[in-house]
Amino acid sequence: MENLKISKHWFLVAAMSLFTVLNANAQGDKKSSAILEAMSNKYQKIKSFKALFTYLPDGGKPLKGEATVKGTKFRLKLAGQEIFNDGKLMATYIKETNEVNLQDFDPTATGDLDPTKIYSAYKKGFKYTFLKERKEGSKSLEVVELTPTGKNSQVTKVQIEVNKADKSINSWKIFQKNGQEVTYKVDQFQPDVNVADSFFAFNSKQYPGVEVVDLR
Repeated sequence: MENLKISKHWFLVAAMSLFTVLNANAQGDKKSSAILEAMSNKYQKIKSFKALFTYLPDGGKPLKGEATVKGTKFRLKLAGQEIFNDGKLMATYIKETNEVNLQDFDPTATGDLDPTKIYSAYKKGFKYTFLKERKEGSKSLEVVELTPTGKNSQVTKVQIEVNKADKSINSWKIFQKNGQEVTYKVDQFQPDVNVADSFFAFNSKQYPGVEVVDLR
């Protein structure tokens, strides 16, 4: 059960960092709203994608991850764990123990951080501010800061770096109330990938000896 909780937590944060596209009706200054609107328009045209990313915990070891999304379906790999979601069933596979946890997928349980709601996740609850523009190699990055308007949020702020040239997400840094900071950096993004629906469903035949824990 603990592994399942960890997996779901990682999925939610990774989904937020990689896939969430900010709604144009932002509570922010004109410049930040324009950046987010342009980014939103870019990602709304994408029907499926594959992303490679690096998870950078503050003071910890960087971890590589991979995510594939198609409509309401997604598959995520991170730190020896893999989540399959075919839109109905969610399977969390733990490589170390060769165990998979099965549960019905409930979109309401993951709230607005579900990648199936990527275009409206921040329609409300945050205000936005343009911070700065910075260089990373040959890239010019626009940095926008999000601050939650609610008092119960466990996040104090989020900083998003957007590539000025093509309005793609470069990285996403989350500042938590407990003082922890987590950064997700997009290493590679491939839009409109051709992937079969079966790719998002867990197939026990591909994992010999796997222990199935049915939580439904």
